[in-house]
Amino acid sequence: MLTIKNLNKSYGRNQVLQNLNLHIEPGEVYGLIGANGAGKTTTINIICNLLNADSGDITINNQPISAATKRIIGVAPQENLLYKTLSCEENLQFFGDIYGLNRQTRQQRIRETLLAVNLLDKAKHPVETLSGGMQRRLNIAVALVHQPQLVILDEPTTGLDIESRYEVWELIRQLKNQGITVLLTTHLLDEAERLCQRIGIMKNGQILAEGSLAELRTLIPAQEIVLMQTEFEAQAIARAEKYGFTHRRYGNDLAFWLPEPLELKEIIARFEGIAIDSIARQPVRLENIYLELMHHN
Repeated sequence: MLTIKNLNKSYGRNQVLQNLNLHIEPGEVYGLIGANGAGKTTTINIICNLLNADSGDITINNQPISAATKRIIGVAPQENLLYKTLSCEENLQFFGDIYGLNRQTRQQRIRETLLAVNLLDKAKHPVETLSGGMQRRLNIAVALVHQPQLVILDEPTTGLDIESRYEVWELIRQLKNQGITVLLTTHLLDEAERLCQRIGIMKNGQILAEGSLAELRTLIPAQEIVLMQTEFEAQAIARAEKYGFTHRRYGNDLAFWLPEPLELKEIIARFEGIAIDSIARQPVRLENIYLELMHHN
């Protein structure tokens, strides 16, 4: 569906994209994660033909990006692209007209799209009367009204409460079930874990690593992670090194990478004689992989 080859973009001496390569399969939900300034927004603007690259190629359905490919892309930016005094229906009429939908098709697509985002009963309501979650779903509806094949969702759940976030997640799952290709950018790593078939981790305008969560887990030599809190960290680290456990710090927790899973009682036995305030096991998470690539790569 989407292929990016050797994409470069600079602003003066600041090189934002450096030989960026990316491929997204049709019907895939692909997560693009990275710190602010990694190049995600620049990449999106080039895909949408809003910004010219210095060099490199982008194709969508094997077509070079152009005015024509804009028709098969839908974009929901991080900031809601909505007119708050207009109703949901009127917003979709406006954007449907921009995409060149004729009146009959536009009315049909407005109804179908509002139904898809569970806002059909709010069709006549002004946007300013909707909750934050409803507005975010309507923002996604704007990206869907012209039946695009590729939908780009830029931080779709930022600032939402947990219930609204779940509603948007369910909508994204529905898009996947309909065979729509989704490029999702997010700072919420659990969001990428839950929704994406593959994830690309971006830093300094490059993809450092990509793959399914299972594939990304192979980047860390650990089968499991133990989180510990103790006043005797130096002794705990020395003991862990004796058993070949790599240590890291995640917030207030001291973490140890276990090369193979162990029962909790076995782990505690390895630290016998060291007073432990708390200890917990967890699987290798995307958060652990991300932090490792960001700070140790």
